[in-house]
Amino acid sequence: MSEAINTYNPATGEKIDHYHLLSEADAEHAVSRSQEAFLTWKSTSFEVRAKLFENLAALMESRIDDLAGLMTREMGKVLAQGKQEVQLCAEICRYTAQHGADVLEDEHRIFEGGRAIITYQPIGVVLGIQPWNFPLYQVIRYSASNIMAGNTTVLKHAQNVFGMAVAIQQLFEDAGFPKNVYQSLLIDGETASNLIKHKYVRGVTFTGSDKVGKQVAQEAASMSKKTVMELGSNDAFVVLSDADIDNAVDMCIQGRVINNGETCVAAKRFVIEDSVYGSFRDKFVEKCKALKVGDPTRSETNLGPMAREDLRDELHEQVKTSMEKGAELLLGGEIPDSAGYFYPVTVLENVTPGMPAYDDELFGPVASLIRAQDDKQAMEIANDSRYGLGGGIFSDNVDNAVALARNEFDTGMVNINGYSLAQPNLPFGGVKDSGYGREHGGYGMREFVNVKTIMVAEQSA
Repeated sequence: MSEAINTYNPATGEKIDHYHLLSEADAEHAVSRSQEAFLTWKSTSFEVRAKLFENLAALMESRIDDLAGLMTREMGKVLAQGKQEVQLCAEICRYTAQHGADVLEDEHRIFEGGRAIITYQPIGVVLGIQPWNFPLYQVIRYSASNIMAGNTTVLKHAQNVFGMAVAIQQLFEDAGFPKNVYQSLLIDGETASNLIKHKYVRGVTFTGSDKVGKQVAQEAASMSKKTVMELGSNDAFVVLSDADIDNAVDMCIQGRVINNGETCVAAKRFVIEDSVYGSFRDKFVEKCKALKVGDPTRSETNLGPMAREDLRDELHEQVKTSMEKGAELLLGGEIPDSAGYFYPVTVLENVTPGMPAYDDELFGPVASLIRAQDDKQAMEIANDSRYGLGGGIFSDNVDNAVALARNEFDTGMVNINGYSLAQPNLPFGGVKDSGYGREHGGYGMREFVNVKTIMVAEQSA
């Protein structure tokens, strides 16, 4: 009998279900089935693929309550935010359906002595290794673009959201996709690592920690296999002296606590110019005090539990270590004596280099306040990170903010006077230890294709 994996409700600690891991041999057979499906799928028309993605979008919307409820049970997402995630996934599928043919259309160019065709051809099986924090979105984000491009895909999902992994495969099959074009494999990390070596796996896309991501990338690179890495981050949101402080506070809080603070592209470090620091801090703390942490199924709840007990305990250790190194606790910072894996909204100030709250990713509802003398120092602090996924700038001088974002911010994405998660029509990805490659906006459809050049010589008269 294969190893059994239990899933637990993080709000109560109670067991939800159990699943059996695939053996390595069964996982390898699944990849072979994916390759067999690819040989047919790659020849389907864009019109056929688009129709199936339209079906998938409609199906997700029809099952929105069940899918959002499953997220809440498995990883503690606030129910309303789960519904937003499902709707975003439907929009991604529709964007993919509507724009795939144009993004992947052949290009025609002239060269000396002839003409050329540049064509974007699928390469085969793409292995996705995805995390639990957006258990539907993370999977749809990579699988939709690759399947539209003519590839097939197999997924290794996080073990605490195996129920969602099963549900996603059912969605694809019920939407009419041919069997094995998409497969969820219930496997562990070791088996996923071994699948990278499989002769039919042509590319790997990974979302998770930078430590594990680098190991995955190294393994794939040793066999010259393409990878896309969307890793962690410690995003800085910069509040300049001419900012609308009330708006900055509201957007920064939203950016910090959305998805229970467990978001790679969340606002985590808040770098505030000295002249407005006190005003921002006082309003920020006051509004954080009003946030309700509790049952994620209730409409008045702002934050649910963290996804796992070990993650909650690790976050608490990062907070304690930062305080031992001189950070001052303004709010929260204590594990509640109650069932479930809850952690309070926590605010630290006097955060400096050498502290986890400055250097590392705090994957939970903890905000780090950092004072800057002026906009120049603020940008230096913002970029003083090994990460570079997202960030933000708040200023009434939008032209200046855009210039700083364009020319100074060393990240893949920047918000100006707001906070926004992924958009189907805009590229998503980072730099430095936050990874490489892009998803969304059509860019993901070209990540795992063969950009093939066909040169046709001119015929002499």
